[in-house]
Amino acid sequence: MTWERPTRTVQEQNHFAHARAAEKLRQAADSDKAARIVAKQAVDAQDCQRLLSMLGLDYPDEKS
Repeated sequence: MTWERPTRTVQEQNHFAHARAAEKLRQAADSDKAARIVAKQAVDAQDCQRLLSMLGLDYPDEKS
């Protein structure tokens, strides 16, 4: 007996891909907002880096 995966239409696949892309953008915006708030409240760069690390956010090495 073989098992077949349920197939999705192209429209369903596109909808899912768009939803994932939108979620990535939302997460990036939330992370940026959180990083800005942390940077405003941090005492110094080391404190900022430590707080961002606690939140699982990246600390920028250098400004691009």
